[in-house]
Amino acid sequence: MFGLGFTELLVIMIVALIFIGPKKLPEVARSVGKGYRELQRAISGIKDEVEEFNQDIVSEKKTASEKKSPESEAVNDEGNVIKKEDVEKEK
Repeated sequence: MFGLGFTELLVIMIVALIFIGPKKLPEVARSVGKGYRELQRAISGIKDEVEEFNQDIVSEKKTASEKKSPESEAVNDEGNVIKKEDVEKEK
């Protein structure tokens, strides 16, 4: 968790107890926890959208290359179009 050790967490808790006070500390901890959870959900949602966008781009490349001429071109695993002429030149 953020690379903090036990002693750092203990110091943070003591400072929070002094400045916030024992009565408001549980309320503040709850709100920080909720904020952290919401941040994790937002980051997860953004990651999912980026992955979906990348998959759409790869599938569009495959579809476009298949429509051109499947005899003279191929698509590798990453979705990049490879011409058979280039493959023959490498051999």
